[in-house]
Amino acid sequence: MPEINQNGAVKFLFTLAFLTATAVSLPSSPDRFLRSASTYLRLPDEPQEYEELRQPLPSDQLTPSCSHVLLRHSFANTINRPPFTTPYSPPSSCTSPPWSFVVLDLRAASSGDQYDRISGLWLGGVELLRTSTAEPSPSGIFWNVRKDVSRYSSLFMRSDLNVTMMLENIVNDVYTGIYHINVTLIFYEFNHIASNLKINNRLGFVESQRRDQTPADLIIPIGAGGNRGFWFMIENPTETYSKRIQIPSNTRQIVLELYVSFHGNDEFWYSNPPNSYIKTNNLATGRGNGAYREVFVKIDGRYVGSEVPFPVIFTGGINPLFWEPVVAIGAFNLPSYDMDLTPFLGLLLDGKSHEFAFGVNDGISYWLVDANLHLWLDHGSSNVEAGSRLYDSPSRHMERQEKFEQLDGSFRVEAEVISEYDGWVRSCKGNLTTMVKSMFKVDSLVRFEKNGTYKRVEQRVKTERIVEVTSESGKPVNRFVHQRTYPLTVITSTFRGLTKDTYMLVTNVSHALNETHSDGEASTQVYNRQDSEGWMEVEDHNVLAGEASTRQSLSYIDEFSCYSHTIDAANGEITQDSSSDSCTSSSSSELNTLNETLVLNK
Repeated sequence: MPEINQNGAVKFLFTLAFLTATAVSLPSSPDRFLRSASTYLRLPDEPQEYEELRQPLPSDQLTPSCSHVLLRHSFANTINRPPFTTPYSPPSSCTSPPWSFVVLDLRAASSGDQYDRISGLWLGGVELLRTSTAEPSPSGIFWNVRKDVSRYSSLFMRSDLNVTMMLENIVNDVYTGIYHINVTLIFYEFNHIASNLKINNRLGFVESQRRDQTPADLIIPIGAGGNRGFWFMIENPTETYSKRIQIPSNTRQIVLELYVSFHGNDEFWYSNPPNSYIKTNNLATGRGNGAYREVFVKIDGRYVGSEVPFPVIFTGGINPLFWEPVVAIGAFNLPSYDMDLTPFLGLLLDGKSHEFAFGVNDGISYWLVDANLHLWLDHGSSNVEAGSRLYDSPSRHMERQEKFEQLDGSFRVEAEVISEYDGWVRSCKGNLTTMVKSMFKVDSLVRFEKNGTYKRVEQRVKTERIVEVTSESGKPVNRFVHQRTYPLTVITSTFRGLTKDTYMLVTNVSHALNETHSDGEASTQVYNRQDSEGWMEVEDHNVLAGEASTRQSLSYIDEFSCYSHTIDAANGEITQDSSSDSCTSSSSSELNTLNETLVLNK
């Protein structure tokens, strides 16, 4: 079997005959696996904590003013059943809003054998959190997710809403893990925060309060009916789902927040070969349509925005030994994507309902997609005047290249989409023109070698959104820029196992989520990277044995503070864990590298 030496390099102890054996029937693509009891070389005596590294929230070191339980529930055999739903009541122990911060605190625990599961949490149909579970062990695991949900504050004083959580799980003689979930809202009021200004300055709180926008006055969900969760399930590239919504006539700003996750044959969409490769080689897999996906939004049939989503890897993905006890980036808190639709208010404020639709270009079964509309209202008027000045269909460039002979070959996709919209709104804030520019670039390469048993996936995605607001005289009012880059490399080598029904997988994953946000006066930068390597022996989709290591580095910087956190894990244990809130030369170096990456191909 392969082993990992002191330098972390993977070396093989296979004979030459073993390495060169014909392996046409062996799987070579990233897949989803379940650890068996024999995988655990050392079971802890007590339940083990899992975590996803994240940047600090401004409220992390503050004293809460009150808390409010949203739900407590155990998700056992919930497959094909309606989601758990319970009435919501506003917090009785808090004074009236506005609150300075609201944090959603999810605590989960499980033990036994179980696959990872996707989950959504909604309040009144508005999605607050898209998350997934870790795969438990016989001795048990637990984890905690903290998310700032201050932007949803307008919902929290309403008493006409239900809390809904969808977590489809299977419990039987084989899959025994039950997921026990507790969700609480934690509120932080201004007077409590004012007493912690020294701490807040260290985390850049004062400046972030000055820059951040007041939460929306109204939030309208765009999703399904809720019998199977409020997300739409999109299963093919021609399928779209929509909802008709009437926008209040005094809306002065509108932002769509998009939630998305991918599953089934598209869980590893970034590694899918084109259909020609599958057909020519007479393969049974349904994982085709190539390695490009784009989630798009339309209003009344008109394109208004799209995203290539960050490739979140769930805890059973590629090699589940990588994700214990530190899960992949975004696995516990999947990112959402904001699209400023203010330039389209000239079309929406006509007193009629309009169709908001979603689809996935090249998508196959299945994608879970929904959205929230955040609306800011003009409280001094019942009607707002608005008009659209510029709408061009997006500039789109797509180039696909494929070259293969039998099971070996390479497949490349290069794509670029650029759009620009411009509209004016006359409200209590004056006559303001909002211009939204968005761009994303994708470079994807999938390569098969060694009779298809070696697969290398390389994907580079860069997105940029610019929102510029100017006055009637043309004077700049605000300028917001949000950039993301997410590089991904996945290498999978497959070998025949030591017994007839097993095979060996040697896997390497390197991925990152890097972000910058600026408003013209100040900027925030985040660098988050994971590197994993290891091997495993597999029977069907059960992991029988293996070794793995993961290293993650997270850095955050704004004009007031720095934060860095590095963690190493090997074979299910934390081997190094260090963090700092002081700005060091290494932090500056990492973030300078991030800046250089973000401006490439600009």
